[in-house]
Amino acid sequence: MDHSARQGRKDEWLDYYEKFRYFSAGAVRDGCYPRIMEHQGLAAKSIVLVHGLTDSPYFLTAIGDYFFHNLGYNVYLPLLHGHGLKEPQGMEGVSLEEWKANVDFAVESAAAKSAGVSIGGLSTGGTLSFYTSVKNRKINGSLYLFSAALDLAGGIGGLVGELKERLLRTFMADVLDNDQPLIGVNPYRYSRMDMDGARELSRLIKETDALMEEFNQREPFAKPVFAAHSESDTTANITGIEDLRKVSVAEQFTFFRIPAALGVSHASLVLQEPIYASNASPGDAPLEKANPQFQQMMAAMAAMG
Repeated sequence: MDHSARQGRKDEWLDYYEKFRYFSAGAVRDGCYPRIMEHQGLAAKSIVLVHGLTDSPYFLTAIGDYFFHNLGYNVYLPLLHGHGLKEPQGMEGVSLEEWKANVDFAVESAAAKSAGVSIGGLSTGGTLSFYTSVKNRKINGSLYLFSAALDLAGGIGGLVGELKERLLRTFMADVLDNDQPLIGVNPYRYSRMDMDGARELSRLIKETDALMEEFNQREPFAKPVFAAHSESDTTANITGIEDLRKVSVAEQFTFFRIPAALGVSHASLVLQEPIYASNASPGDAPLEKANPQFQQMMAAMAAMG
């Protein structure tokens, strides 16, 4: 493998490219590569952290660092199919089935090195994490949700969000796509929401809606849950988290709710430091602000035990 393609790419998960040949060190953008952080020998606990639609593992590195350095976990950050590429080709052919395979490989890797395996994610990654926590028996730890896209935001009672989901499951996803370039000035995510990817997310939400209906107060979702969400999130509806809380074990559910007055946006919730444009000049405003309650969020997460 070309060493120059990997120079300076800390914690790059090279075995990941061997498993998923549509990725390679040379094809993946410098800020967007899959990451792995492992302690020597067997660890007591591991966590898989899954990024969101259009973004990359970079967004979860600060949380991953906290799990690794402060809590002693092994940490696995997969790169989802169609993401992080220098030449994304409009995300044509992006596949929910491949996203599930990406996550399951990370879970297998985690389970091989530790007895306890947890999972969590940002936005679409949170949705995939909930799905996997139900479907994959090797997830025997906790579920961590950050701005989880269990429901798309919009409208009274989420009505507009529901209509978005239905629309994106149809051919209209291609009609609505504006075919503008996906690579822009953000070094860690695509410049816009691609409708091919959004359609796969909508399919996933339909599946997780069905899974949610399997749980109730008599037969609750039994895994411990940490859910962080901003009241000013205009992408993922906070009611999706509230719905999960209703069917979870109450004493095992921690809800870190950021007030709307702080203006924390959807993806900023997971950022310890702001993200600037690749061509930014000194004094320029960030593309994505940091979460002013990041440390409080980590403390609440760690208090779960």
